[in-house]
Amino acid sequence: MNENVLGIVAGILTSAAMLPQLIKVLKEKNADDISWVMLLVLISGLSLWVWYGFLQDELPIILSNSFSVLLNITLLICCIIYKKSK
Repeated sequence: MNENVLGIVAGILTSAAMLPQLIKVLKEKNADDISWVMLLVLISGLSLWVWYGFLQDELPIILSNSFSVLLNITLLICCIIYKKSK
């Protein structure tokens, strides 16, 4: 199997892992159980992976982590919008 195909498949699977959480938050309009600190740390790490992918000219790393960054930024925005005031 071509290494790029392996990287793209791995990236799709790991990137899609947050989709069920995002769908649940959007349907329920409730993000009380989501840690915004975890999302900030995750977005920071994923952004560094994107940067690394550009430095190494590795398209699978760039694409999968860019998608993950966008997905998690969307989840973070939902956290800001839907978190209930305590």
